[in-house]
Amino acid sequence: MQQIDVAILGASGYTGAELIRILDAHPHFRIVMLAAHSQAGQLAGDVLPGLASPWRDIKLGHIDDPLPDRCQLVFTALPHAAAANSVQRALAAGKRVIDLSADFRHRSAETYQTAYGCEHPHPKLLTEAVYGLSEFARARIAATRLLANPGCYPTCTLLPLVPLLRAGVLDDAPIIVDAKSGASGAGRGAKTDLLYCELNESVRAYGLPRHRHSWEMEEWAAFHAGRSVRVRFVPHILPMNRGMLCTLHLSGRDTAKWHEILHSAFIDEPFVQVLPAGRLPSTTAVKGSNRCDIGISELGAHEAVVVSCIDNLLKGAAGQAVQNANIMFGLEETLGLARLPCWP
Repeated sequence: MQQIDVAILGASGYTGAELIRILDAHPHFRIVMLAAHSQAGQLAGDVLPGLASPWRDIKLGHIDDPLPDRCQLVFTALPHAAAANSVQRALAAGKRVIDLSADFRHRSAETYQTAYGCEHPHPKLLTEAVYGLSEFARARIAATRLLANPGCYPTCTLLPLVPLLRAGVLDDAPIIVDAKSGASGAGRGAKTDLLYCELNESVRAYGLPRHRHSWEMEEWAAFHAGRSVRVRFVPHILPMNRGMLCTLHLSGRDTAKWHEILHSAFIDEPFVQVLPAGRLPSTTAVKGSNRCDIGISELGAHEAVVVSCIDNLLKGAAGQAVQNANIMFGLEETLGLARLPCWP
């Protein structure tokens, strides 16, 4: 059986923990290095209490430590601006890389700087990186050595949006995206506004006037539409661990055909499910899976609401990363990934 050795840089966060969980059961990928930044030197089990043997007894390396010679693939699950240097070193060492940060999701350093407020450390790599929205980039994913894993909100938004843009049925009005996410989307760092008493029994918007994922949504929506696209994106945080729901308010023509457009686009896709007409998705129905569920409600001949749901840590992060890794190495795309949720 083919064995592909992998390293995880940023193994101490929620996304890193999900990568460990998925890869532990994967028939072809084998973890040979776990590394962190501030948690380096600690036992993985002390940092991630859900781990079992053998992973709990492994000492976390530092993200700057040399990569094992036998390592073929590196997952970088680090914050934006911190990941780029690790990515550059891994590429220089001859490894293929899947970067789960935002550092390589844009094609220009100018857009990156506008969205994230800092200069890009390695701008020459931006034109090489492939944006890994799996269902729409398989050929490019298979050929690349550097893959930019999409953000959670852009994944949840672009999956239902791209087929409608390609079909030319949307007008030029701004696309309104009203989104909700569980608290794990904010990361594992200690933050006052994520304390139990701050978050429990509360819903709040954040990231206004313009959340950084807005630029990512607009850039790749325009890429697929062949024209500029305006997105008005407002995210909200909910008092739940995981899950994401995006409500897209859309206008255009022939809304009666939109369900069939979406159904035809995803009929053969293992991880995207278009629900029957009249049904709308929920976060509970995708929790613990690598699936995106999509529903649509017509409001009239020219307006409709499209709702999509993902698990933000899986299809929005680690799950899609492993899906892309499968494609990169010519493996069955569904290997190691759940299509069914943890329900109820």
